[in-house]
Amino acid sequence: MDRRNYIKSVGAAGAGLALTGCLGGGGGGSETITIGSDIPYRPFEYETTDGELTGFDVDIAEAVFSEQLGYDHEFVQTSFDTIIPSLNNGNFRVIMSAMTINDERAEEVDFSDPYFTAYQTIVVREDSDISTKEDLAGTRAGVQKGTTGAAAAQELKEELGGDLEINEYDQIPDAFSALLNNQVDSVINDNTVSAEFVNGEGDGQVRFVEGEGAASEAGQEAPPYLTLTVENYGIAFRQDDDELREEVNGALATIKENGTYDDIYSDYFAG
Repeated sequence: MDRRNYIKSVGAAGAGLALTGCLGGGGGGSETITIGSDIPYRPFEYETTDGELTGFDVDIAEAVFSEQLGYDHEFVQTSFDTIIPSLNNGNFRVIMSAMTINDERAEEVDFSDPYFTAYQTIVVREDSDISTKEDLAGTRAGVQKGTTGAAAAQELKEELGGDLEINEYDQIPDAFSALLNNQVDSVINDNTVSAEFVNGEGDGQVRFVEGEGAASEAGQEAPPYLTLTVENYGIAFRQDDDELREEVNGALATIKENGTYDDIYSDYFAG
C-alpha cells in the first residue's frame, strides 16, 4: 500500500472494519498494520498541499513495516490525548506519533527501542520580554493535550509556585495560532516541531527562548536554545504484541545499520 494513503479517522463503528484481517501474528504477506497517529504534527506526520501524507514517521514506517517486514500499512488519524486508550481498544495495531517513551505510558503499552531524541522547548513572540524560563511566571503557556509538552509545562508551573496558566489545545497548530494571536505568551513543545513553526509560519514573529538546560546537563550536544527535557521517541504496542514489537526492533536496527535511517533523517532535519 502507498504509505501516503491513510484512513482519516476511525470511530467505534468503523474500527472493526478497519482492523478486519489486521490483528494476526508476524510474517508480513497480506497483513495490513494499522498505525494510530496524531495528524498534523509536522515534520513527523502531516499532509502536503496535495493531500498526501508525509513526514519523518511516515517514511520510517515505510522503511520498517513495508520494506523490511513486508507488511502493508495504513495511518489512522486520532487525537493524541486518547491515542493510548484507542490502541488498547483495538482501533489500530501500533502507535507511531512522535511519542515519548516514559514510565507512565509504559504502564499501559510496550515500546520499541528508541528511534529519535527530542527536547521540550519554549517558543515566544519575537517582541516578548521572556528570556528565561523563570520569566514565564505570571504568563500563559500553550500546550497540546496529553503530550510531554503539557507535562513539562505542569512541572514548570510547580517550579514557579503555581504562577503559570496552562492553556491546552487538541492539536499543536492551535497552540501556535494562539501564540501569534496573543492568546498565550509561549508554547511548550518538542523542539523539531517547534522549529518547523519558528522557521515557517512564525518566521520573524516568534523565537526560541535561549539558554542551557536539560540537554547540556545530561552531557548531550545541546541545541542552540533552552531545553526543558531530554526525551526518546518509540513505537507503541499493546502489551500482548511481543512478536511484532521484536520484529520492529530488528527492522529499526537494520535501517540504522544500512544507512536508510540517516537518509530519511537528512530529508527532514538539518545538520
